[in-house]
Amino acid sequence: MRLKGKKVLSLVHHDFEDLELWYPILRLREEGAIVELVGEKAGETYIGKYGVPAEADYAFGDVNAGGYDAILVPGGWAPDKLRRFPEVIEMVQHMEKNKKPIGQICHAGWVLVSAKILDGKKVTSTPGIKDDMENAGAKWIDEPVVVDGHLVSSRRPPDLPDYMREFVAVLEKK
Repeated sequence: MRLKGKKVLSLVHHDFEDLELWYPILRLREEGAIVELVGEKAGETYIGKYGVPAEADYAFGDVNAGGYDAILVPGGWAPDKLRRFPEVIEMVQHMEKNKKPIGQICHAGWVLVSAKILDGKKVTSTPGIKDDMENAGAKWIDEPVVVDGHLVSSRRPPDLPDYMREFVAVLEKK
């Protein structure tokens, strides 16, 4: 149980990429981490792109990011919704300021763009938002996973094993 006692926020909203939400959550729980889903409304069930549900444990406004060791942002179309919430932007900025692990995959980079934390960072994402990432000041690299300090980014579902291997390693060191 490499991550026993670690607490992780996992953001959720409708149209998340099912595997990009659930695979990281289950992988972290296997390692002993406590992973809590945070959405617009506590208790609301959000539905993924392929119909898999996820119920939010807490609402964005009810969470103090200072009580967590890391944050995960799933891909799919949810990031375009997530980045519209000031509380989400504040959570990501808190993690950045305190150098706590931030995991983002696929379109999740949109949230980091809106949080204005990518200037000078090495990242990857789905190629569809490469321009957005670069326009935010990031150096985009076409690799399954890119680690830049506490920021761990990945491209798409087939890269999930690489993504989570690196995310677990980064979180374990914190």
